[in-house]
Amino acid sequence: MPNIEIIGLIAATLTTACFIPQVYKVWKEKSTKDISLVMYIVFMIGLALWLWYGIEKESISMVLANSGTLLLAFAIFIAKLKYK
Repeated sequence: MPNIEIIGLIAATLTTACFIPQVYKVWKEKSTKDISLVMYIVFMIGLALWLWYGIEKESISMVLANSGTLLLAFAIFIAKLKYK
């Protein structure tokens, strides 16, 4: 594995992990009143495009980062629809 992919995997881990506290807070408090639905829609579209790009480039770090973050963002998006 090239060194640049190792850097990418570290970056992927850190940026994806940032969403875990937010998902936990939403789940625990059952509240998303301070979260912008439009922002999450645009963000998820961006993540999906980055995921596609990572797949095309065959970059495991990009695929893992964007698929993991997309799943966490989608969880918050679903909670936003459910809890308002």
